[in-house]
Amino acid sequence: MNATGNPPARNTKVMNRFDITSRLIGKLKNEEAVIGGIGNTNFDLWAAGHRPQNFYMLGSMGLAFPIALGVALAQPKRRVFALEGDGSLLMQLGSLSTIATLAPRNLTMVVMDNGIYQITGAQPTPAAAVSDIVAVAVASGIANSAWAADEEDFERLIEQSMSASAPTLIGVRIDDKPGVGTTPRDPVQIRERFMHGMGVRQPL
Repeated sequence: MNATGNPPARNTKVMNRFDITSRLIGKLKNEEAVIGGIGNTNFDLWAAGHRPQNFYMLGSMGLAFPIALGVALAQPKRRVFALEGDGSLLMQLGSLSTIATLAPRNLTMVVMDNGIYQITGAQPTPAAAVSDIVAVAVASGIANSAWAADEEDFERLIEQSMSASAPTLIGVRIDDKPGVGTTPRDPVQIRERFMHGMGVRQPL
């Protein structure tokens, strides 16, 4: 329960991370950048369709949104998406206020919320039962924030974000299924491919 005595406002359907990620990738037509948070989030990003514009994080928990912010500011004409887990975001809640202040219109953030630290053993996050991540984002200044009610609503929110004039945050309630596949763990290769995908480095 929150301070009002009501449970956190969340969508009514629990969805699958890989399916949601695949739906996002299917919407991309213009070399949009996608930053995948650590663990299952980037495993599913890799499996949904590898692209040089995808950046796969390794070990840097909580930094998907800050990294995506940097990309969005550096390349304001490119749409940037960031995929993050709820546990990781809890480590970097301050990034929401920074993003709200800088207000990059080309940044869309997707929070995959299953209420657990899945990759380390499914321990419940401290805020699993009492905090509403979307409400936190709104209170931080990201007014364009919403829970996706179902898969179709998620696609609608993604499409809306592509023409938004302010940063967007989309909360998605997901199940506890493991990620699909495994991202190759070669930091240099990941960096070089992404820089090539962003048009700032020649391919190896």
